[in-house]
Amino acid sequence: MTVTTPPTAELRAAVRGPVVCAGDGDYDTARRVWNRGVDRTPLVVVRCVDEGDVVTAVRFARDNGLPLSVRAGGHDWAGRSVRDGGVVVDLSAMRGVTIRDGTTHGAIGVVRGGARAGDVSAAVAPHGFAAVLGTVSHVGVAGLTLGGGYGHLIGRHGLASDNLLAARVVLADGTAVTARADEHPDLFWALRGGGGNFGVVTELCYQLHPLRTVLGGAVMFGLDAAPSVLRGYRELTAAAPDELNVIACLFTSPMGQVLALLPIWCGDPADGEAHVGAVASLGEPLAVQIGQLTLPDVLGLVDGNVADDRQACADSRWLPGQLSDDATDLLVAAFAEVSSPYSAVAVHHFHGAACRVPAEATAWAMRTEHRQVEIIASWPADDPRDIHREWVRALSSALAPHALPGGYPNLLGTDEHERVRLAHGASLDRLRNVKRQYDPDRVFAAVAGVEDESRRTP
Repeated sequence: MTVTTPPTAELRAAVRGPVVCAGDGDYDTARRVWNRGVDRTPLVVVRCVDEGDVVTAVRFARDNGLPLSVRAGGHDWAGRSVRDGGVVVDLSAMRGVTIRDGTTHGAIGVVRGGARAGDVSAAVAPHGFAAVLGTVSHVGVAGLTLGGGYGHLIGRHGLASDNLLAARVVLADGTAVTARADEHPDLFWALRGGGGNFGVVTELCYQLHPLRTVLGGAVMFGLDAAPSVLRGYRELTAAAPDELNVIACLFTSPMGQVLALLPIWCGDPADGEAHVGAVASLGEPLAVQIGQLTLPDVLGLVDGNVADDRQACADSRWLPGQLSDDATDLLVAAFAEVSSPYSAVAVHHFHGAACRVPAEATAWAMRTEHRQVEIIASWPADDPRDIHREWVRALSSALAPHALPGGYPNLLGTDEHERVRLAHGASLDRLRNVKRQYDPDRVFAAVAGVEDESRRTP
C-alpha cells in the first residue's frame, strides 16, 4: 500500500508564520496546552500570524483529509485544541487589541483570535473601558466567548457572548466571512454561545463599557464557617442588584482550606460600600482585602490558582438559583476531602442582565437564574494517580440529583454528549442546521452534542 505524505514543505512556503512538525526542536512546546495531562501528537502545528495563514492551514487540512483543531488560549482542559495526526491552527501569536468608535454601539474592542483576557483588559482599561470577560487573565477570549463566558460583570452586562458584535470567521471551505446581525446572521447567532464548531474565528468585535474601577476584592472564611456563610451568600446574592456580583470559591490557601467570596461592585461607587460590606458581615472573616480595583486587577484575583505546569480535570453543574442547603453541604463536605491542594470549587451566580437577554437572540439557551458550579481538579504533572479525576466525578455525581439539566459546555468533557445536548436545549436543532450549512463535511472537530449524529458514518 502506498502512503501519501502531506506536502508540509509546500505548507511552510505558503504561510508567513512558523510551521512546526514532529522532529522539529520546538515540536514539544508547540503541541503543549495548559493541561499537562494532554499528550497529543499532531502532524503539524501552523503558528498563524494573520488570516491568510489561517485560510491556508484550513485548506491544507481539508485537501489532505487531516483532522483539524484550533488553539487560541489552549485552556480547554479536555485538550480538544490538539488532535493526534492532525493540523493545529495555532492563533496564539494573533493577540492584538484595538479600540474604535462604533456609530451605533459606542466604543468597540477589536480583538484578534488568539488574544487572552488579560490582553484585552490591559488594552482597554487605560482608556476608561471594560470588556466583559471571564475570571482568569490568561484564558483565550475566543473560546471563552464562543462557549458563553461567565464573568465578574455578568449581572450588569451579561455573558461575554452577549457582548459580541461581530466576528471574522474562516469557514470549512477556506473562505473568510464577517458574521454579524445583518450579515451571515445564523452564523452570528451560533457563535454567541453555541461553541467553536463552525469555523476559525480570527477576529472578534466586542461592546466596550465605560468603567475605570470597581469596588471589590476577596473576603476569606475558614472552611468550618463555610456552610453558614454560603447560606448567607445565597440570601444576599438572591436580592442583589445587577451591579453586584459575588463568586464563591473553595480553595487551599496559606491559611489552609478556605471559602473566599469575591464581591465586585460595578455601579455607583457611593452605593458600593454597603453592598460589598454586607459580604464581609456574613461571618468572622480570616482576611478582608477590599478596595478600588482596575479591571486588570480583578482578572488577576485567581490567576495564582490556575498554573500551566499541572494536570487538570473539570466538570460543571448548574444548580437552581436558590442553592439548596443539601447542595451547599455537599460542596463543603467534598472540598474537605479534596485530593490535591491545587484543586478548587467555584460558584458563579447567573443573574441580572444575563437573564434578560431573549432566549432566541443567541445560541446560549440557559437564561434562567442559576448557580454555575465549577469543579476543577489540578495536580502536579508527574502525579499519575486517578484519585484527582475521581474526586471531580464523585462531586459531580453527588450534585446531579440537585442539578438542572446540562452544565456549562466550556467545562464539560468529550464524553458528555447528552449533557451538552441538554445544555443547548431549545437551541440545539438550530445549531445543527447552522453546522450543516457552514460545515457540511464536518471539517472542524465537533463540540459534543452539536453535530447531527444521524448523519455520521457508522
